[in-house]
Amino acid sequence: MTFQSFDHDYIRRLTEADPVVEQHFATYFGSLLYSKLRMKRLRSPQLLEDIRQETLTRVLSILRKGGVKYPERFGAFVNEVCNRVILELSREDTRHGPIDEHRDEPSDPSIDLDGPLVDKDTKRDVERALRRLSAKDSRILRAVYLEDKDKFQICLELKVDPDYLRVLLHRAKLRFRKVYLQRGGPPPPSAHLEGHDSVRFR
Repeated sequence: MTFQSFDHDYIRRLTEADPVVEQHFATYFGSLLYSKLRMKRLRSPQLLEDIRQETLTRVLSILRKGGVKYPERFGAFVNEVCNRVILELSREDTRHGPIDEHRDEPSDPSIDLDGPLVDKDTKRDVERALRRLSAKDSRILRAVYLEDKDKFQICLELKVDPDYLRVLLHRAKLRFRKVYLQRGGPPPPSAHLEGHDSVRFR
């Protein structure tokens, strides 16, 4: 990979959410961080991805709250942020211990958007409910649950930070549930959308 040099103009455009620069930032540093984290022998692929997303998101948050003093050292700055995130999330991951992938999930009588749709009728009901929501609510739910998009990319597209994305997602799910239940029947018995309140960044 050819290493990029940075200047005041790049930092200014990134801080002002220029879509071209944002996409370059996400692609360029996303790839560098992935390579760096693969060498760290982390406990799980999920922890690697959490660290990568949290680093990118935190860098943007720092830029938009106060900026950086030395744009020419931006690469080193991102690396340092990543090192701090590695320490934080690795400690948290160790404290909670590994997740038992074979453990049964608790049942929940809500609506499952990110699990397999039970049948054609259920799929049709979900699509109808999504079409009745606002364009923004529908876009968020589709991106997170049906398209399994990278959460950092969703934040960039919507121009929101991770905390506010969590708020938007929670509100969209509540509206979806209300619209879905108006179809006249009970939700699918295996559904558990309300068990997915968190959007993982850390």
